[in-house]
Amino acid sequence: MFAELYKDVFHSINFLHLPFKKVLIDTHFMETVTNTLRDSKVARWTALAVVSFTMLCGYYLTDVMAPLKPMLEKELLWNSAEYGFFTSAYGWFNVFLGMLIFGGIILDKMGVRFTGKMATIIMVIGTAIKYWAISTHMLDGKELLGMKAQVVVAGLGFATFGVGVEVAGITVSKIIVKWFKGKEMALAMGLEMATARIGTTLAMATSVPLAIALNGVSKPILVCLIMLCIGMIAFFLYATMDKKLDKSLADEALRSGSVDEEESFRVKDIFLIVTNKGWWYIAILCVLFYSAVFPFIKYATDLMVNKFHVKEELAGNIPALLPIGAIILTPFFGSLYDRKGKGATIMIIGALLLILVHTVYSIPFLTATPLAIVMIMILGVGFSLVPSAMWPSVPKIIPEKQLGTAYGMIFLVQNIGLSLVPLLIGWVLNKYCITGTRMVDGVAVSNYDYTLPMIIFTGFGVLALVFGILLKMEDKKKGYGLELPNIKK
Repeated sequence: MFAELYKDVFHSINFLHLPFKKVLIDTHFMETVTNTLRDSKVARWTALAVVSFTMLCGYYLTDVMAPLKPMLEKELLWNSAEYGFFTSAYGWFNVFLGMLIFGGIILDKMGVRFTGKMATIIMVIGTAIKYWAISTHMLDGKELLGMKAQVVVAGLGFATFGVGVEVAGITVSKIIVKWFKGKEMALAMGLEMATARIGTTLAMATSVPLAIALNGVSKPILVCLIMLCIGMIAFFLYATMDKKLDKSLADEALRSGSVDEEESFRVKDIFLIVTNKGWWYIAILCVLFYSAVFPFIKYATDLMVNKFHVKEELAGNIPALLPIGAIILTPFFGSLYDRKGKGATIMIIGALLLILVHTVYSIPFLTATPLAIVMIMILGVGFSLVPSAMWPSVPKIIPEKQLGTAYGMIFLVQNIGLSLVPLLIGWVLNKYCITGTRMVDGVAVSNYDYTLPMIIFTGFGVLALVFGILLKMEDKKKGYGLELPNIKK
C-alpha cells in the first residue's frame, strides 16, 4: 500500500517532466512496473480534473440565461417566442451546418490536443459575441430576419459557443476513453459530468443574484467570459499531459514489441456507424432524454414562477437542485456500472423517473412548492442514471478509432433536439398558454399555463423508455456487454 502511494506521488511530481518509458520503482516493500502514464492513478485523475474544469466553465455559460428569462422580458422586452428562438440558437451551426460531424472527423484525424484547443477558442469567441449583443445599445430598435437584432446577434454568439462546447464535449469523452479504458471509465465519465453539472448549478443559482448585484442582465455573461478564458488556459495545460501520455504509449509499444497503429478517419467509417442499430438506439435515446431535461431547465424557473408562485429572485434555486443531484449521484451510478454492469437497465430506470416527474408537473392542480422541490430532486436522480450509463456504453458498441466521429454524430442528433424543442416550447407558450399579464416593476409580463409544455416533455420520456428497452434487446442479441462491468479483472 505504501509502495503504491509512493509510486503515485512520484508520478504526480514528474509526469510533466520525465519521459514515461518504463519506470522501475524499488522500495523496501515491493518492486512495481508502470508502463504508461495512464497507469498512474494520480496522472489520469489529474488529467480528468483539468478537462472537467474546462467543461464546468462551458456548462456555466450554457445555462446562465435560463433563470434570467423574466429579467429579459422586463429589461430587454423579449417575449417567450424570442427567448425560445435565442435558446434554440445553441444548435444552429451544429445541426444545420453539420459542425459536430466535422468536429468528430477532425478529432479522429487530428487528435484531442488540436481539437480541444480549437474548441475552447471557439467557446470564448462565441461568448464574447453573446455578451456584446446583450450589453450594447447599438442594436436597439434594429431588426434582423424580422426579429430584434439583439436577439439574432445574441443567438449567433450562442450558436458559435454551441459549436465550441459540443466539440469540447466530444473531445473530453475521447480523452476519458483514452486514459480510462479497461479501468474506471464510467466513474471517470460520471465525475466529469458531475463537475459539468456544478457549472449548471452555479448558473441556475447565481445568475439572477449576479445580475441584480452588478446591475444588468448582461453581467452574468461577462462572468462566464472570464471563466471560459480560464478554462481555455486549463485545457492548454492539459495538452502537455496528453503529449506525455502519447510518448509513454509509444515507448511501451516499442518495449513490448507490439504495434499499435490506430487508423485515422475514413469515409466508410460514417457508413459503418450509421448502419449500427445499437448506435442508433443510443443516439435516439440521447436526444429524447436530453430534450426532456435541458430545454426543461431553460423554462423551469419560469415554471416555478407561473405555476408554483415562487418569487422570481428565488425561483432559480429550485431548478438548481436538479444538477446537485446529478453531481452527487452520477459518479455513484458510474462506479456501479464499472463494477456491476447493468448499463441498459440503468438507462431504462432513468427514463421511468423522467416520465414520473414530467407527468406530475403536467397536472394543473398540483401547485404545492414542496412537491415541485421533490420532483426536481427525483429528476436529478434520473438525470444521473441515464448519462452515467449511456456515454460509457458507446465504446462498447463503436471501435475506438471511430469514437470521435461516433460521439460527434450522437451530439449532432442531440443538438437537433436541443435546437428544435426550446423553439417548440416557446412557440407553444406564446400561442396557446398565455393566461393574462402581471406587473413587474411597472412592466407588464405575461402569465403562462405550463400544462401543455409539460405533456410534451412527458412524451419525450415515454419515447426514451421505448428506445431504452430496444437497446437492451439489441445488446442481448449482439453481445455488446452493456450489462457487463467495465473494469477488466
